[in-house]
Amino acid sequence: MGLTGDLTNKRWENCETHLDFLPSPPSPPFLALIPQRGRKKQLVQSLVIYASNYDNVSRPCSSSAARFQPKTGYQPFRQCGELLIPWRRSPEGKGVYREVKYDSCSVCKYAIYLYVSSKLITFFFSMCNEFSQIFQLCQFVMFLNVPMFRNVSLKCLTEIAGVSVSQYEEQFVTLFTLTMMQLKQMLPLNTNIRLAYSNGKDDEQNFIQNLSLFLCTFLKEHGQLIEKRLNLRETLMEVGFVEPLGSEILYIIKKACRSKIFALHYMLLVSEVEETEIFKICLEYWNHLAAELYRESPFSTSASPLLSGSQHFDVPPRRQLYLPVLSKVTVNRMAKPEEVLVVENDQGEVVREFMKDTDSINLYKNMRETLVYLTHLDYVDTERIMTEKLHNQVNGTEWSWKNLNTLCWAIGSISGAMHEEDEKRFLVTVIKDLLGLCEQKRGKDNKAIIASNIMYIVGQYPRFLRAHWKFLKTVVNKLFEFMHETHDGVQDMACDTFIKIAQKCRRHFVQVQVGEVMPFIDEILNNINTIICDLQPQQVHTFYEAVGYMIGAQTDQTVQEHLIEKYMLLPNQVWDSIIQQATKNVDILKDPETVKQLGSILKTNVRACKAVGHPFVIQLGRIYLDMLNVYKCLSENISAAIQANGEMVTKQPLIRSMRTVKRETLKLISGWVSRSNDPQMVAENFVPPLLDAVLIDYQRNVPAAREPEVLSTMAIIVNKLGGHITAEIPQIFDAVFECTLNMINKDFEEYPEHRTNFFLLLQAVNSHCFPAFLAIPPAQFKLVLDSIIWAFKHTMRNVADTGLQILFTLLQNVAQEEAAAQSFYQTYFCDILQHIFSVVTDTSHTAGLTMHASILAYMFNLVEEGKISTPLNPGNPVNNQMFIQEYVANLLKSAFPHLQDAQVKLFVTGLFSLNQDIPAFKEHLRDFLVQIKEFAGEDTSDLFLEERETALRQAQEEKHKLQMSVPGILNPHEIPEEMCD
Repeated sequence: MGLTGDLTNKRWENCETHLDFLPSPPSPPFLALIPQRGRKKQLVQSLVIYASNYDNVSRPCSSSAARFQPKTGYQPFRQCGELLIPWRRSPEGKGVYREVKYDSCSVCKYAIYLYVSSKLITFFFSMCNEFSQIFQLCQFVMFLNVPMFRNVSLKCLTEIAGVSVSQYEEQFVTLFTLTMMQLKQMLPLNTNIRLAYSNGKDDEQNFIQNLSLFLCTFLKEHGQLIEKRLNLRETLMEVGFVEPLGSEILYIIKKACRSKIFALHYMLLVSEVEETEIFKICLEYWNHLAAELYRESPFSTSASPLLSGSQHFDVPPRRQLYLPVLSKVTVNRMAKPEEVLVVENDQGEVVREFMKDTDSINLYKNMRETLVYLTHLDYVDTERIMTEKLHNQVNGTEWSWKNLNTLCWAIGSISGAMHEEDEKRFLVTVIKDLLGLCEQKRGKDNKAIIASNIMYIVGQYPRFLRAHWKFLKTVVNKLFEFMHETHDGVQDMACDTFIKIAQKCRRHFVQVQVGEVMPFIDEILNNINTIICDLQPQQVHTFYEAVGYMIGAQTDQTVQEHLIEKYMLLPNQVWDSIIQQATKNVDILKDPETVKQLGSILKTNVRACKAVGHPFVIQLGRIYLDMLNVYKCLSENISAAIQANGEMVTKQPLIRSMRTVKRETLKLISGWVSRSNDPQMVAENFVPPLLDAVLIDYQRNVPAAREPEVLSTMAIIVNKLGGHITAEIPQIFDAVFECTLNMINKDFEEYPEHRTNFFLLLQAVNSHCFPAFLAIPPAQFKLVLDSIIWAFKHTMRNVADTGLQILFTLLQNVAQEEAAAQSFYQTYFCDILQHIFSVVTDTSHTAGLTMHASILAYMFNLVEEGKISTPLNPGNPVNNQMFIQEYVANLLKSAFPHLQDAQVKLFVTGLFSLNQDIPAFKEHLRDFLVQIKEFAGEDTSDLFLEERETALRQAQEEKHKLQMSVPGILNPHEIPEEMCD
């Protein structure tokens, strides 16, 4: 019906009405809804709400309820609010409006699961059919030149700009054109937005942020609409030249270009603003634009048209349009990479960074990706800009710590984006200038900043280092120099860079290079004492791991063993000295400094073993028995201290150092076993003395002194050795099973490491040594099963998932053992079924729905196919399938008395008929859970958690594949090793 009456004098009623009780509203001409001046802001806010929810309808002109589908990945109804709805005509004939307050959660719920009332559908389709008129209305509400309306107007326009509807392209173009015209009048292109923002009030600063959001949203969604219309290009790119007002922007304008930015120029000006959140918004668009242009034509211009001032015929048309924007890349806003540890703090001091700035790291990744795309688009221009800026650092015209840092971070970020020859030329120039700058500048702070940048850059170009041995050797020797620099952070960065280079170039260090008389690894080992003399213990550990990667690359076993002996010479000398003293006087192992030394030596061995791998057996065998004797001795010292002073003594520094030695011993053994390739040799020579030293000590200790690494070590040994260790499982279980179970079965919180490792051990035995389970006494087996049930009911998701996997594997293993299977089913089948249903219907365990479905389907299939021959109910030996049907039905009715008999019967029937189709079984299970939750008024979205996680994981995988296809996008240290050499 139409609306008549004097709208300027209309009466507003303000009553709260829920949408579900509204009759189907009419389809009014929205152009008539221009309220009096006092209501303009309210109407604009209403449009914001409408626009933000518009995406929930995939086809606005459809009349079918089936079209009312939520957009994938979109979060509908983000806010509650008010919506003006034409309601009815009053008795006086005037238009009456109601402000309908809606509850976003309920509407969202209905929208997602299609439980949408016909009234709600009619309401939304009515508004969608008026979408073009809403655009016309927007022409009247763009009060950008009225301060009190401009922010809410821009929010409204931003929401509408985010909608993509093909049949309204002309309206989008009109909307954009009118907005730009008004914006140009109120915010001239020569405005210094950076300065205006810093001096502005909150409302004015919000306007700049809202402007960046609108431009970013519209250009991402509809930028190509403007490009397609030649007569509108001047709206996007205005003729004329305006000098850029600052250098701290991601893109600036090239002077040789005659075209100047209009819409994009506002983005450039806003990008100058010293506000990280605003810069992130702008960066999102620059990244989108650069990636889009690269995907259209992933080849750089061979002769840079940006340098020549003319458009090369090979340049794609869209890239020609954006050349004025993409012509220059500045690096003054480059964020700090994760690898850089030497930073300038707020007081202007050069210090070591101890806490990683996650926000800065994410910003760096986005900026890195953008710069890589731009380098692909025109590497010549990128190289020229960076080289010029570096020369300005050397000659002092732009020298500052900040400028040097951002430049070097940008140089490091484009590793892999150039052709190899171009990269060589560029990098030689960069390193040469930086080394010269390091010699030129005086003062520890200056040298520390320059050193950190040199180390960062060389660490980012392993491809270049592998191809140029002389340069690689020079770089490594320079790192050795930096290892003697005592300025905070420099030594850490030197060690971190050294290990990255060692991982990527390992083979080059064990080969005799052209012009050399011996492999460089020999030079390193000959001078190792001199190299590491100024390093802290944790830095020494990193150094040893780096050298270990080099030694691990040696393929000649004899040469490798000789290298390992030289490699471990220094720590072995200290180790032998302590062991000799302990042989004469065991009390030396109570000396705090001696115990600390032992811990450091073992940490060195752990890191070395990690890098060398199985060949480290020559070193492990040398210290193995002495190491286990030290373990026993320290265990006795700890037990004596606890007996004399109580459990609180475990917090004292000396006792903690002793426990560190024990933990590092276990880490060394488990680390080597996991990398070993001779299970029989490990089982015969290494396992027996280990069990003798470790198991009894674990069993006798008080809970607070038991090392969780004992459990993880046993799990690793079982996983690695498999059947070779089956005979030892009873001994292991006797020592660790019951005492650990008593530690963790009181609650879900205490001893988290012990409980995680305990179930990992159970999983390992179940998977690789199942016959050992069948050999243990029935009482102990029941404890095992109880612990598995305890696991999958656990509140820690990793423990619950492990418990479900153990149970599923256990059921499959039992089915293979015909002699034990029937007894197992008769004793435990119904109990397991009951416990599984208890977690299936528990809202805190919905993440395990797929495993729940897999286990239940397997169990119902066992019953249906008659694989359980023994009666499951000896007291009433009826058919097992009939018994389970009745058992499950009674179980569900007692837990959910509101369920109808027909509902339960249908569900139980489905459990049998669908048990060979896991996806269908899972959906059947989920449908039943939805019914239960909806009756209780609970949210059902958590039942789709696995699907959301899967979609997210797939999106991440797709993104990674895309990144792998673009050279330079991934950090060189994220690229798999086989792709490097």
